[in-house]
Amino acid sequence: MTSRLLQRSLGSPDYDGIRQALRDDTSTPVISVRGLEVRVAVLPLFTHDGRQAVRVSSTEPLTHVLVGVDSASGKDVTLLVPEVDAPHALTLECRDDAGVVGSARITVTPQRKWSVFVVHHSHLDIGYTDPQGTVLRHHLDYLDAALRLAEETASWPDDAKFRWTVESSMPALKWLAARPADMVASFAQKAREGVIEVTALPFQLHTEACSTEELHRQLRFTGQLYDRYGFATKSAMHTDVPGAVVGLVDALSSAGVRYLAAAHNWAGRSVPYLHGGDKLTRPFRWRAPSGNELLVWFTDTPHGMAYMEGNTVGLTDSYELADDLLPRYLSALASRGYPYGPGTFGWQGPDAPREPYELDVLHLRVQGAHADNAGPSIVPAEIARRWNEQWAFPRLRSAVNSDFFEHVEERYLDRLAVHEGDWTDWWADGLGSGARPLGYVRRAQSALRAAETLHTIAGADATEQIDEAYDKVALFNEHTWGAANPWEDAEEAGDSGGLQWNRKSSGAYQAQDDASDLLHAAVRRFAAALSEGGGEGGALASFAVFNPGTWARTDIMRAFLPRDVVGVDVPIALVDARTGETLPHHEEFVDPDDWPTRPIGRHIHAVVPDIPGFGYARLDVVPGQIQAPEPVELGDTPVIENEFYRVAYDVREGYISSVFDKKAGRELVNADAAAGFGQYVYDQYATAPHFNHLSGHVGAHDRTLLGDRAIGKHATITKCQRTAVGEKLVVELQGKGVDWIRTTIELHYGVPRLDLTYQLAKQGTPAKEAVFLAFPFAAGAATAWELTGGVGGPGVPRVPGSAEYMLPIRHWIAFEDPELTIAWATLEAPLVQLGTIHMPYAPFPPTLDQEDGTVYSWALNNIWDTNFPAQQQGETTFRYAVTSAAAAQGRRLGAAAASGLTEPFVGALISDSPAATETYASVDHPDVLITSIGRAGGERVVRLQSLAAEPVEATVGMPGHETVKVRLPACGVAVIGGTRS
Repeated sequence: MTSRLLQRSLGSPDYDGIRQALRDDTSTPVISVRGLEVRVAVLPLFTHDGRQAVRVSSTEPLTHVLVGVDSASGKDVTLLVPEVDAPHALTLECRDDAGVVGSARITVTPQRKWSVFVVHHSHLDIGYTDPQGTVLRHHLDYLDAALRLAEETASWPDDAKFRWTVESSMPALKWLAARPADMVASFAQKAREGVIEVTALPFQLHTEACSTEELHRQLRFTGQLYDRYGFATKSAMHTDVPGAVVGLVDALSSAGVRYLAAAHNWAGRSVPYLHGGDKLTRPFRWRAPSGNELLVWFTDTPHGMAYMEGNTVGLTDSYELADDLLPRYLSALASRGYPYGPGTFGWQGPDAPREPYELDVLHLRVQGAHADNAGPSIVPAEIARRWNEQWAFPRLRSAVNSDFFEHVEERYLDRLAVHEGDWTDWWADGLGSGARPLGYVRRAQSALRAAETLHTIAGADATEQIDEAYDKVALFNEHTWGAANPWEDAEEAGDSGGLQWNRKSSGAYQAQDDASDLLHAAVRRFAAALSEGGGEGGALASFAVFNPGTWARTDIMRAFLPRDVVGVDVPIALVDARTGETLPHHEEFVDPDDWPTRPIGRHIHAVVPDIPGFGYARLDVVPGQIQAPEPVELGDTPVIENEFYRVAYDVREGYISSVFDKKAGRELVNADAAAGFGQYVYDQYATAPHFNHLSGHVGAHDRTLLGDRAIGKHATITKCQRTAVGEKLVVELQGKGVDWIRTTIELHYGVPRLDLTYQLAKQGTPAKEAVFLAFPFAAGAATAWELTGGVGGPGVPRVPGSAEYMLPIRHWIAFEDPELTIAWATLEAPLVQLGTIHMPYAPFPPTLDQEDGTVYSWALNNIWDTNFPAQQQGETTFRYAVTSAAAAQGRRLGAAAASGLTEPFVGALISDSPAATETYASVDHPDVLITSIGRAGGERVVRLQSLAAEPVEATVGMPGHETVKVRLPACGVAVIGGTRS
C-alpha cells in the first residue's frame, strides 16, 4: 500500500497511464450494461489475405461476434472483416454463458496502409544519467553490441534486420579510434550497406550557444569518415533540445547533409503550440535565407515522449504490447492533431487545434529501454519480424535514419510545407544557469578567431590545435549541463550533480585557457615574423597593433611593455609610424611589491586611429620628455564624456540617467522607462527548489509566483577619473543575491562607443531567481538582432512554434529610425527579453508594461529543476557596448558595436621596424564580414559571413594575389582560397 501511495503521489504520469489514455482515446464505448462496458476501435491493421481489423475490449471476458463475419472470446480481441473502401455497418453482439449481453451497430471505415520506419538509436546525454566518462564508455559498449546484433540478424528478412543509427557521432569516432582493425572494417562495411548509420552532429547541442564557425567546424569529421572508411554522412539527428538556430541549415548543408530528424522534449516549460507550433507539419522543408534546405522530420512530447515515441507504443517491450498500441497510435495520428490528449504527460498540454497527420509513412524512434543513454535491444527487430509475418499493413521496417527521408523525398517532397528562419530554442533560458563558464566560452570563441588568423599570417599552421579548442568549446555547448538531480553530489547515476557540473564547467574554463594560450602564442609568432622582416629603427621598441575586425576602426589598444625591454623609469612616447604623430597614452605600472607573481613592466593604453581591418599599424616606443601623466580625479560629479557622448549616473537611484549623443543632439535613454539604464534587477520566484521537473508542471498566468523583485541600491562612486585616453566612472552597489555589484562605465577619446562592465559577486542559493540588467533606449522596437548563422528581426520568418518571450542572440541588437540608429551589444550574456520581463513559467506572462525600446539582458538565472546547475556563485563579469549613428544601417552598426567587445585590438611587441602598416585581407561589401584567416588543405583561406538579407557579390583582396570575386547567399558563408605560402 505504501509504495502505491507514494508512486501515485508523484506529478509525472507513468507509461501505464499514457498507454491507457491512448486506448481510451482511440476506442468508442458501444455497450454499457450493469457496470459492463464494451469498446470498439477500427484500426489500420490488414492481413496478408486482404482483411482489416476491429478491436473489441470489454471489462469482463465475453464472446464478441461481428454477425456473419467473425467472432472471438476474451476481454481484448481482434476481429477481422473484409477490407472496405467505404463505410460499412455491421452488428456486434457480445455474449456470455447466459446469452446476448448487448448488441450495437458499428461502422467499419477505410484505413490507411502505413509504412513505419522504426529507427533504433540511443539518445546521448553526456552526463545526466551518470558522470560523463561513464556515459561515454557505455556508448562505446553499445556500438560493440550493435555490431554483434547486426551480424546475428544478417540472414533475417530485410525489413526485420537489426539496424542501428548513431544519433551523435562522437561515440562512433571514439569507437573507430579504439577498436581492433577487424571490428572497424566490419563496422565500416555495415555503414556502407546501410545497416549502421553515423549521423552528422557530434553530440546534441544548444546551437544558440555556438558561433557560426564552431557549428561548421563540428561537422568536419564527415569528410574524414568518407575518406577513411568509404561511407557518407547523409542525415543528422537533433534530439531533446526544443529548437535550433537557422545557421544549422547552412552548416549541415555545407557538410553534404540533407536530412534532419528533430525530436523536441517539452519538459521545462516549452509551449510551442501557443505560438504557431500547431501549424508545424511533421515532415517539412526547413529553408535558410541562403536558400539551403533540409528535409526535416519532427516529433515532440505529445507525439509520445519525443524521442521515445516508439517506446511509448511498446516497441521496446513486447510484440503483444506493440500489437495493442501501435495500431491505435496510427489511428490517432490519422484522426486528430495530437495522438495523446491535453495533460497526458503531466505538464502543459497541447489544447490548440491541429490538423491530423496526412501521410501514410511514419518515422518512429525507439530506444532499447525507457531511459536516456539506453543501449541497443534486439526486441524492436524481433517485433518487426513477427509483425510483418502477421500483418501486411502497417509494414514495419527496421531502418536507419536516412531510409525514411529517402522514401519521403522520392514520393512526397513537392507536397511538403516550407518553413524558413530560426527555430528558436525553448531551453535556451538554461544557458543563464551557468553564466560564468558560459562567459568564458563566449570569450574563447572570439579569441580563437584572432588566434588562428595571427598564426596563419605568421606562417604557422595551428589548425589542429584550433580545432581541438573549438571541440572543447562545443563540448561545453553540448545540451547536458548537469545531472538528473543536479543539487545532489553522489558518485554515480543521476544524483552525481556535483561531479558532473565540476567536469562540465571545468571544460569551459579549459577551453578559454586553451584559446588564451593559442592567442598568446599567435601574438608572439606574429611579432617574431614581423621582426624578422623589419629593419632596424631608432625606437626603443615597437608595437604592431592588429585589428581582427573586418573594417578599419579607431579603438583602444592595451599592450604590455616589459621592464626588461624598456625600464619603467624611462619616460616614453608612442609614435604612429604611419604619420609620425605622437599618440596620447596611459600607463599602469605592475609594482613587484604588489604583484611579485606577475611580469613587471607597464600596461600601455592608447587609442589608435584607423587601423585597417585584418591589418596592423606600427606604433614606435620612443624616449619621452616626461613620464605619462597620472589620472586626473574628477571628484564626485558622476559625469564622463568624450567627443561623442556625455554620460551621467544617478547615484541616488543606482543607474545611468543619461547617455547623450552629442553628434545627433539626442538623448539615448528613455527616462520614463520602468527601469533605469544599466539597472540591476533581481527577481525571486515563489517556487520550491530541488524537485525534479517541477518547473515543467508549474503554470503562471499572472505575477503571483513573482515572490520578490529588488534593484541595486546604495550606490557609491569609487572612481571617476580622466586619463590620456578617456574617462572612466566606477560605481559599487549592494543588491539582493550578490555581495556587491561593480559597474564600470568607460568612454575613450575618438571612439564612438560606450563601454559598460558589470561585475557581480554572486551568492549561491538554491532559490529560484533571475538577474536582469535593463537598457531602456529612447527608441522604437528593435529592428534586427544577430543570430548564429543569420539575422533576426520583427519581419524575419521563424519556424512556427519558436520560443517568443526570449531571444538567444549572438552579440548585437539594432534600433533604427529615420534620424538615428542605435546598437547594443553583449559579450558574455546572450539571453535577452525585449520590452518587458516575463515570468519564467509557461505561458510566460509579462510582469511589466511593454516598452518597445527596452532591452533586458537576462544575465543569469536558476529556474531549472533538472539537467542545469541548481545554483551558481562567484565573481561573474558581463560586458556591453552601445553606439549610435545617423542614417546607419542597423545590421552594420550592430556588427560595429560588437566588434569592440569580440574583436579587440591586439598589441604585439616587436623588436624591429617592419612596414608602418599592412593589410592581410579585405572585402569591399559593407555587409560581408571576414571572420578569420586560416588554413585548409595546405592553403591559406579567408572565411566570410554575410549579414545581408539578400545575395551579394563581394571582392576579396589578399596582398600579392589577385582579387577574388565571390557571391554570397543571404546571411551565407564562404571560404576563399588564397595561397599555399
